[in-house]
Amino acid sequence: MTSVFPFVQQAILQVQQPTFDPTFSEHSHGFRPGRGAHDAVCEAQRYIQDGRRVVVDVDLEKFFDRVNHDVLMGKLSARIEDKRMLGLIRRYLEAGIMANGVVVERFEGTPQGGPLSPLLANVLLDEVDKELEKRGLSFVRYADDLNVYVRSKRAGEDAMQTLRRLYARLRLRVNEAKSAVARPHDRKFLGYSFWVAKGREIRRRVAPKALAAMKERVREITTRNGGMSMDRVIAELRSYLTGWKAYFRLAETPRVFRDLDEWIRHRLRLVQLKQWKRGKTVYREMRARGVRPDLAARVAGNTRSWWRNASMAIHVALPTSCYDRAGVPRLAG
Repeated sequence: MTSVFPFVQQAILQVQQPTFDPTFSEHSHGFRPGRGAHDAVCEAQRYIQDGRRVVVDVDLEKFFDRVNHDVLMGKLSARIEDKRMLGLIRRYLEAGIMANGVVVERFEGTPQGGPLSPLLANVLLDEVDKELEKRGLSFVRYADDLNVYVRSKRAGEDAMQTLRRLYARLRLRVNEAKSAVARPHDRKFLGYSFWVAKGREIRRRVAPKALAAMKERVREITTRNGGMSMDRVIAELRSYLTGWKAYFRLAETPRVFRDLDEWIRHRLRLVQLKQWKRGKTVYREMRARGVRPDLAARVAGNTRSWWRNASMAIHVALPTSCYDRAGVPRLAG
């Protein structure tokens, strides 16, 4: 595989050439120049605002593992004339994978994390996009994530049946357990969901599942028992939150973000209390930070109640500004 990698890179360049990308649907946003997940989310929001209050949310079962090589190569041969290049892509697809020290042949799927895989996904799924366009359906796709927006449950069920047929033609499987015709606020799309604000304005929010995953990650960072210093905890948290905030910056929920900021700093105060451990240390450290003797003594006397203590006078010793200076990003604002 190593020997053909430079040629695979040439194949990528050919697939990406300016005369190729414009043939894709304008509603396809994944792995394309000048487009991204945020564009897809905003397009979905516009459909809902326009009155399409039913979403057909289709989940493909292990998409990148299930791609049929023959079907995909058929699509590529209609776009790429160079037979040698097609042969190299076929070799790329069929390159064996290492499992428990043994090379296993690959008969379907694309290499996970491979540079060509996302582009090949667009080539394969473009047929579905074009058929949806012919039918006048409002949809948005990012890689294998596809949502169709309609005005009624009946129209949604019809669209779902259409998609089942289209995907079956490509030998792809719909994950029925994770697919549904539902209200948009009950589903997630690329980590986002939607809510109805005053005046029936549709706004973006972080999907509940994505929010729960974020809080679980913060808990993991702030509860490790490995002698990690406070500086290291903050550095890891800063790295994670910076990326998370950049991706979810479209969310129109300032109150949720303010609550998250407060909760995160509560977690950091808890970590600090645990590192101080003993009541005498807690008292000394709090007094050194200007806390009144009576308040410092109250906190020091409850050293085993870490979570409760972290909401007491400790915020005087460790105010929000302390974490601002340490570089912990604020999610609100």
